[in-house]
Amino acid sequence: MKDENIDWLVYHLLIPQEAASPEDLATRSDLDLITVTRSLQRLEKYLLIEMIDGRARVLSFAKSLIRSQVRYEADFPYTIENGVITPKKKD
Repeated sequence: MKDENIDWLVYHLLIPQEAASPEDLATRSDLDLITVTRSLQRLEKYLLIEMIDGRARVLSFAKSLIRSQVRYEADFPYTIENGVITPKKKD
């Protein structure tokens, strides 16, 4: 199965849940734990999910957008510190 198909499956298993462990997703997807873990890493890299205390959850559109702006816009006036959006400190 292609990575894109695996990611789609894992992401859509997460949508109806608050959060899920990689082990739970592996069981429900019928995929091995290594495959699910790699998928979660890709989904987190693409700012679609976040991992907290070993559990994955889907990011809202707003959180995904802000994280993207923080990552890619050098002059964006906010940053994320410990999961909290705060104004950037002026030098």
